[in-house]
Amino acid sequence: MKFLKIILSILIFISPVNANTIYYLIKIPNLEIHSSNSKNGLKYLKAMKPFEVGIKDNSVSCFNSSEKEIEKKMPIIEKNLNKYTSAFLKKINLKYIVLCENLSVSQISGAGVPNPKTKTLVIDIKFNEKYFERVLHHEIFHMINESHKEKFYYEIWKNFNNSEFKYAKCSTCSDRLDLSLIKENKGFVTEYSMSTASEDMAEVFSFLIIDSKKIENKALLDPILNKKILFIKKNILKIDENFNFN
Repeated sequence: MKFLKIILSILIFISPVNANTIYYLIKIPNLEIHSSNSKNGLKYLKAMKPFEVGIKDNSVSCFNSSEKEIEKKMPIIEKNLNKYTSAFLKKINLKYIVLCENLSVSQISGAGVPNPKTKTLVIDIKFNEKYFERVLHHEIFHMINESHKEKFYYEIWKNFNNSEFKYAKCSTCSDRLDLSLIKENKGFVTEYSMSTASEDMAEVFSFLIIDSKKIENKALLDPILNKKILFIKKNILKIDENFNFN
């Protein structure tokens, strides 16, 4: 009986210690470790309560998910994120995946929030089922881009497009939101890719990871898109020459 009490007291003590350690590392409250034994070293954290971080005009908020919902999505998340090696993840400053739902940034719904400074990617696990897997890679690209801005100059990318085309000032400034593959629109894979250069890059990258044949077949008849694909591949391989797009 005495031994059981000792064990219980240790477990009670460990829980807040873990929560405090997580907060110290990534500055997001109300998190707990979900799993930490992934083959590429990613640590999965789950929200135990809703959280909000940042200031009003640049805040990130998200709600906790049920254990059932997390367990349902984990095989899909791990299948996709396990495509990235531990060596590559280290190069793009990604170590922690935060799982929550109803994610919003400045009160605008979002699929993910990357933060290379804290090596963290927040994911809305209830984001649109149809595009969920591809969106994971879209958000990974934002981690890549933020960590290696010198390799992804927006001005070079913009020059690939027809001279009359202009991106919006920001992704939330645009009403181009559709994530489905478009058949005709020279140089673009989705309507959303037409919002900003950063989102355009992320959309191209996500298709290269999820459905490279489809996008590369499209590029056979689209020289602008072909240039964008070559640009992404070339610069990803500069980060990690062993990167596998398949």
